[in-house]
Amino acid sequence: MKSIDLPLYKKTKRLVIRPFADYDYENWAQAYSSLRPPQNEWDETNWADSELTKKKFKELLKEQLKQRQTDKFYSFGVFRKDDGMLLGRVTLMDISRGIFQNAYLGYQIFNIYWGQGYAQEACKATIQLAFKNLKLHRVEAGISPKNKRSLKTAKALGLRKEGVSKRRLHVNGKWSDMEIWALTREEF
Repeated sequence: MKSIDLPLYKKTKRLVIRPFADYDYENWAQAYSSLRPPQNEWDETNWADSELTKKKFKELLKEQLKQRQTDKFYSFGVFRKDDGMLLGRVTLMDISRGIFQNAYLGYQIFNIYWGQGYAQEACKATIQLAFKNLKLHRVEAGISPKNKRSLKTAKALGLRKEGVSKRRLHVNGKWSDMEIWALTREEF
């Protein structure tokens, strides 16, 4: 399946979820240069100026297009509808086709916007894209047991906890346990 032919754009009450485009450079550079200090191990800090160049952004766009064309990874910007402000990103990654039809959901809302329901709204729209546009059957999220905000988001989305995967991801120099949360098309 070549995703390039699929509409990968979703509007919600407050947000627009879509792949990044050339005209997003200024918004992207501004967002990643004005982050607050990290609030947990998954949160980011400001990017260095050397990572926020127009050349790096064009490379990012090229890589994201390549990933969409291979139907393995979809990255979407989360933009506020009323003013176009970049609030974060959401991804469908490590897509498996064949008998599995699965993707892993990843999301990041910049911490300045936490507590406003943007993660839930963006993830719900992305799950809709996964099931309706990409014809996936299952979406999973791996969440650190310490990440209370993400666990709350998973519950609010209707994902069900399937268990704990011990030492699943290597993050910040150590192996971390992850709770596995999932949702199938039938449940959505």
